[in-house]
Amino acid sequence: MTRIFFLILCLGFVAACDGGGGDVLQAPTTDGTDGDTDGDGTTDETPISSDRGTPDLPPGTTNPTPNSQIVRREEQDEETGGGYATNISYLNDEGQDEFFVDNIAFDGNNVYTRGDPVTGVAQLGSFAVYEGAESTEDPVTGTTLRTFTYRAIYGRSTTGQTEFAIVRSGSYVDYGFGGFVYQRNGFDDDGNEVRLVLPDEGDASYTGDYAGIRVFTGRGGLEYVEGDAEMIVDFKDFNDGNRGVALFVSNRRLYDINGTEITREYLDALGRGDEADDGTTTRSLVLDTDADGNPVLPRIRPVISPDDADSNGEIASEIFEIAEFDNGETIESGEGTYYAIISGEDAGEIVGVLVMTGNDPRYDDSTTYQETGGFIVYRQ
Repeated sequence: MTRIFFLILCLGFVAACDGGGGDVLQAPTTDGTDGDTDGDGTTDETPISSDRGTPDLPPGTTNPTPNSQIVRREEQDEETGGGYATNISYLNDEGQDEFFVDNIAFDGNNVYTRGDPVTGVAQLGSFAVYEGAESTEDPVTGTTLRTFTYRAIYGRSTTGQTEFAIVRSGSYVDYGFGGFVYQRNGFDDDGNEVRLVLPDEGDASYTGDYAGIRVFTGRGGLEYVEGDAEMIVDFKDFNDGNRGVALFVSNRRLYDINGTEITREYLDALGRGDEADDGTTTRSLVLDTDADGNPVLPRIRPVISPDDADSNGEIASEIFEIAEFDNGETIESGEGTYYAIISGEDAGEIVGVLVMTGNDPRYDDSTTYQETGGFIVYRQ
């Protein structure tokens, strides 16, 4: 009932405003691509269970190996709308630089074009940003109809071994429909078969870019976030049941849908803290800054557990965000899960996606954010 109410609300908005081959990222079936076992147009997959502990891996490749392509996608969630984006494809065989997304209502003709670098956002770090069409045309009457606001982020590694895509909407008074996909490909950009050879000794550090989309419950709208990702892997224990993996995301800066930075506005709200009866502030937020002195969001940190990764190079673990105050107090300003895959004969790169939620300090307690971000990091 909740989902129907929000959908009707958005349909009312559309009516009021009326007038106005590529690299395929798609989810696998039992042997590697998604299936429709009931013939009803929906998939029947559930998250894969294993002895890896919690959290489970997302749906996708059911028989992964170190030398196989592995594709994972967001599980469908009827309450939040996540996981409904399917058949996600990047189209550039004729130089069009477009994205195709299926199974999402009111996103025009399913084709997303590169964001305008002047009036919007075209790039976040090394990752590309795409926009759903703002309008569509009734093929019978020719009437122009407004569509919903959809955005996509696409990242592909420098070798072509790994890639990810994220799709989210800002047109719902809820997180809305969307999805993510991340994968280790079968072949790299040079046509070489992709294999994973995990080291059995030493630790390794990986660094790279991070970019994401924020959507909300309690209000509509969409924002972007950009930062730096770092992973540390303890290879010594990968085959001994004690697999050490840690993800950190730092220097995150927040932007509105038009690309205007709003990091300071968000931090000011986060740092208001408790006020005394006379209105004076009793604590202040300890601000983090990047190398250029720009204020940044609190760092995303890992929860370390002994079963974060497996011998196929797949990783799943929990994350959290902590805001620190000058009186020594802290609050957990976000929590979530990340998923990743290691790739390469030298275990040279890692692709992943995280999903984190928390209260939005700019609004009342009923407004929460969902940040879905992708990262690709390289061994240093």
